[in-house]
Amino acid sequence: MSEPERGAEPVLAQRGPYVLELPPGEYLWCACGRSKNQPFCDQSHVGTAFTPIRFTVPAKRNPQMFWMCGCKRSKHKPFCDGTHNLL
Repeated sequence: MSEPERGAEPVLAQRGPYVLELPPGEYLWCACGRSKNQPFCDQSHVGTAFTPIRFTVPAKRNPQMFWMCGCKRSKHKPFCDGTHNLL
């Protein structure tokens, strides 16, 4: 996945993580912060410097808990690393 152009800032979708139970499957995490279906991509990034991040939930157990980044600034995208606490 490509990084946004230098200086491009994502929209702050939420000042904290989205805590979700997700079944096994493929997902696209919204990197731009514009999606109306947060934290997932709805193609709102089209025309911006952002690209959604694809991630897979393996079939280990069903469902699994995930803390998805809501501020769009995590160093461990698409997962929350606490960066929202510094904003």
